[in-house]
Amino acid sequence: MSTTEIPDSVQPRRRLSREDRQRQLLDMAWQLIREEGTDALTLGYLAEKAGVTKPVVYDHFTTRAGLLAALYQDFDRRQTALMDAALDNCEATLSGTASVIATSYVDCVLTQGNEIPGVIAALASSPELEKIKREYEAIFLEKCRRVLSPFADGGDITQAGLRAMLGAAEALSQAAATDEISAAQARDELFATITAMVERAAASAAKQVTDGT
Repeated sequence: MSTTEIPDSVQPRRRLSREDRQRQLLDMAWQLIREEGTDALTLGYLAEKAGVTKPVVYDHFTTRAGLLAALYQDFDRRQTALMDAALDNCEATLSGTASVIATSYVDCVLTQGNEIPGVIAALASSPELEKIKREYEAIFLEKCRRVLSPFADGGDITQAGLRAMLGAAEALSQAAATDEISAAQARDELFATITAMVERAAASAAKQVTDGT
């Protein structure tokens, strides 16, 4: 070895950027939830498992509630990116659009496995965290309304219908994640729910025209 060479064992570690460090911590948090459950997730334990000091973790998330919110936001970003990419490339029909929504929702939950239900349950335990969840749900539902409305023939896709769709999406995805039903069954049933909602809106618009209202 040259006198100027430094063994790998004593090479200084590359300092992670703030973004890369947060990505590392979120990935470790997901792993902890997957292996030990949401109740085991604390900022101190996350620091220990990630091999960093507690102040590093507190600097990124401040509180356990902040960490849970960041995990839900991380999940939402993945779901949004998957759905947006698929919508950009699907056929502009009700069938094509409904298939994208159903497939992207179920597949994203399955990719996250059993971790996301625990995070969602934890979010529901706090009014502050529940508010964050509701805000992201509202954005998702408004996007669904926007991309599905062109196929409703002027009919109104109601908030009640969208909420029913979301409830079905959550229940079916969770059932698929726990192997109660297959992923294909979850996608197909959610697809049917979405198309029925849009067709009901179109039928309502047609009836109003017929009735002259």
